Amino acid sequence: MRHGLTLVLALTAAACGGTPSSSLTGDAGLSDAAPPEPPPDAMPPPPPRVRFVAMGDTGEGNPDQRRVAVAIRDLCAARGCDFVLLLGDNIYDEGVSSLDDPQWQTKFEEPYRDIDLPFQTALGNHDYGGRLLFPIPGLGNEFTKSDFEVMYSERSRKWIMPSQHYTFSYGHVGFIVLDTNSLMWADTSHGDQREWWPTALMELQGKEWLFVVGHHPYRSNGSHGNAGSYDAPELGGVPLPNPIPQLNGTSLKQFFDEVVCGTGDVYLCGHDHSRQWLDAPDALCGTELIVSGAGSKVTNLRDHDNRSYYEDASEVGFLYVDIEGKRLTGGFYDADGNLDFERIIEHP
Repeated sequence: MRHGLTLVLALTAAACGGTPSSSLTGDAGLSDAAPPEPPPDAMPPPPPRVRFVAMGDTGEGNPDQRRVAVAIRDLCAARGCDFVLLLGDNIYDEGVSSLDDPQWQTKFEEPYRDIDLPFQTALGNHDYGGRLLFPIPGLGNEFTKSDFEVMYSERSRKWIMPSQHYTFSYGHVGFIVLDTNSLMWADTSHGDQREWWPTALMELQGKEWLFVVGHHPYRSNGSHGNAGSYDAPELGGVPLPNPIPQLNGTSLKQFFDEVVCGTGDVYLCGHDHSRQWLDAPDALCGTELIVSGAGSKVTNLRDHDNRSYYEDASEVGFLYVDIEGKRLTGGFYDADGNLDFERIIEHP
């Protein structure tokens, strides 16, 4: 089981100054030549490094989605990126209806046209549409709609979704990508994720860092709130229970409490259209909880009894993660490329 990560208390240390020593010559018979460089094979290898962008709730095809894309393009050109991680709700409002749906162009290919990176992609509730007796965008119960997003991996040069839930790794970092919408509905038409979980862990065995990725948050100070009480209405400022299990996140909370707890270093999600880094690692057995759902729009924050290191719902933006060996640096950027918050964590 993985345990909590250690916060780096000092982000930058002051460098010690000094002056070069003078050359020694004359009677001492000492040469002023520089000492020879050690052979290359004697130098310790640099620590492994992985850099990526993570954001959700992107698929609006609006000007803010493009602004975020330009900021990502420029930051990756300056600092380096290996891939982009999409956290669900990739195509608003009801997903796509075919591989030829024009929304592929307007809400994915065109906005990110000059980001030449793979996009590792998770599913959100809006990707599953929503029809019962009448359309309810985001209800998430059209369970065959996600098949188009999986199949699009064969058509797009950069869209990657091998199945509704899957694992992948990059260097010393492993990722378990969940289909949280299916967990919300306790739907197993694309496979039982509870039964699959041990296999996912085995596939990533030996990776130094383990990320769990999904769309819905475990805890959040956004408008949707915490799993088990999503979208709870209020009466006179007092929250009331949401009685619909498929929508309040009860099954998702149970899955995280019973299955995910203690295994991942970081959980990345969207759903709430804001940027949050919660000060609640003990809430999920030591896992860092990060919401990055401001990829194309923002919604209001609400008090859901979660302390946070940072939370903002005033600007669209994204999370940039730079992992070098045992050190992870995560920063929230806005659509103008400004760094709004940065946090560093390390393995014990």
